[in-house]
This record gives sequence, structure tokens and C-alpha cells, in this order.
Amino acid sequence: MIEILSNSALATVQDQGRLGSLRYGVGTSGAMDPLALLAANLMLGNDENAAAIEVPVFPFQVKFSADCAFAISGADCAAKLDDTPLLPWSVYQARADQVLRLAPPQSIAGPATLRSSRAYLALAGGIDVPVVLESRATQMRGNFGGHEGRPLQRGDCLRALEPGIGTRPVGFGIVPPAVAMPLQVDGINAIRVLPAAQYENFTEASRTAFWSTPWKITAQSDRYGYRLAGENIVPIAPMEILSHGIVPGVIQVPHGGQPIIQMRDAQPSGGYPKFGTVIDADMWRLGQAPIGSQIRFIETSWDAAIAALAQLQDWRASVQRLIALQRWSYGRA
Repeated sequence: MIEILSNSALATVQDQGRLGSLRYGVGTSGAMDPLALLAANLMLGNDENAAAIEVPVFPFQVKFSADCAFAISGADCAAKLDDTPLLPWSVYQARADQVLRLAPPQSIAGPATLRSSRAYLALAGGIDVPVVLESRATQMRGNFGGHEGRPLQRGDCLRALEPGIGTRPVGFGIVPPAVAMPLQVDGINAIRVLPAAQYENFTEASRTAFWSTPWKITAQSDRYGYRLAGENIVPIAPMEILSHGIVPGVIQVPHGGQPIIQMRDAQPSGGYPKFGTVIDADMWRLGQAPIGSQIRFIETSWDAAIAALAQLQDWRASVQRLIALQRWSYGRA
């Protein structure tokens, strides 16, 4: 059991998403950085879809009311268990009455400075909240899923499915995907995009500007959508489009000309023209981009998008090999 000690806004219980319900008008929800959630669950030996806490606002503190293994991933938040510093992207064992503190995210030094915005706290076995439409993810638009369908508040208590002193190894970590698979243009974090249905209906100058200039993620951005600021995207002629199905990653252009990228809590339909779609393999990069930061877009192809998914699978396989080695060593100790 853990108790939330912070009033940090918008921390929610998330899993990999509520898939298969878009046809009923129910959005996917789920982790903004699905790789970070996956890694935390793999390190703990959890089911890959186990629910964890997504933390987008800091500082954030929880108290363990029982012994429990946990993993932290995502943004490097200078985590401490009581007064002991913890490494990011690692798994540990907590004892009853210990307090875990996550500070505002730090940049990761390397060939280029990497910034992230969300941390994930996973507990052994996953967080025990009710399954709604085959998912434990919080859907804030509909006020269901997760913990009472809302962001976590001070005093909330959450139970781990496998508390106690675990039999799996702890005290080790993995290489973050942003370090293993960096992607930048001119020192700015980059996202790969496929042109979408109405792409050719925008002016050539607008299409060129989209790929060649930075875009700022504005303060009007959240889990529903990222609103961007940059050069206006202008249609060749006015377009009127009936509302139709959309998914996370779709880049729409409203009448004002400033793009909106649909994110995990996006509604499942919309009527703005579709300029492009962020490839699935890069949604984790976008989900970690901080509000106020700049991003660049890279035009890609279907084949390149499939190759990017294969690269993610290679990273995942390397993580699984490391974890298997840790368990083998632990079993021989």
C-alpha cells in the first residue's frame, strides 16, 4: 500500500491504454510514454500492461505503508527513498514507512541534452484499481478508470497487487530509450511524421515550413492534445470536412493555422483537416516533450515507420536480456 503525500496536479493511474473501444466513442487513454511504463513493469517482472502512476507535475511524494518493490522510469527526477538517492530507470525495494520523493525533472547529459517531462512509478504486480472496459487507465474526460476516474490527491491510498519482500532482483537499472535511440535535428528533439489525407491540400510553402522549422509546444497542451506555435499552415483553398475517426498521433490544422497533435486522451473523432500522423514508434518521444520546449518534425515513409518499430523491439529485447541476466545472477547468489 502507498499513500499519496502530494497535491501535485494530474498524476494518474495509467496502463498501456484502453484499446478496442474507439468504435464506441471511448478514447484510448494510457501512458503518454508507453516505453517508460513497459520498462518499469519489465524490471519488476510485472505483466507488461500493469498499471502504474504517471507523474507530470513535481515535486511528488508517496509513503509506503507496507514493504513493496517498485520501479521508477521516465524523467530523471533525482528520486530519493528517505534520504537515499536513487538512480532513474531502476528497480528498488521499499520498507514500510519509507517515503519516496520525486523532484522536478533534470536534463540527461550526453552527446546532446535530453529533456523529459513525465516520470512513472510502478509497484510490484501493478496498482490494484478496477478494470473498466478491459483497462485500468484513467479516462479524465469521462471520469472513469484509474483511481475513482480522477487525478490522484493527497491522502489517496493505492494497493500493490504483490506487496511484501519480492523474490526477484532489485537494485539494478537499464539504459533509457532516449539515450539508446536519440533522435534530434539541429540539437532539437525530433519526431517522425507520415503525411496524412489532406497534406497535399496545403500550400507548398506551408509544407516546407512544417519540416524545416522548430515548433513550440504551447502552454495550452495536455494529455488531450499538444497545441503548437510556429509558422501558420495555410490551405490552398478553404476545406470543409465532416467529422471522422481520429487516433492519437494525428496532426490536425484548425482554421487558425496552428497544428494540434492528438494525444492519449484525445476524443475519437474530429473534423479538422489532417496534415500528418506521428508514427507509433515516436509517440513516447512526443509524450516526454516538456511544455514550452521545441520539437522538429522529420518526414518519413511507411517502410521507415515499420523499421522504427523494429528498432523499439530491439531495445526491448536488450532490456529483457539484461533483466534475465540479473535474475540468473540473483538466483546463484
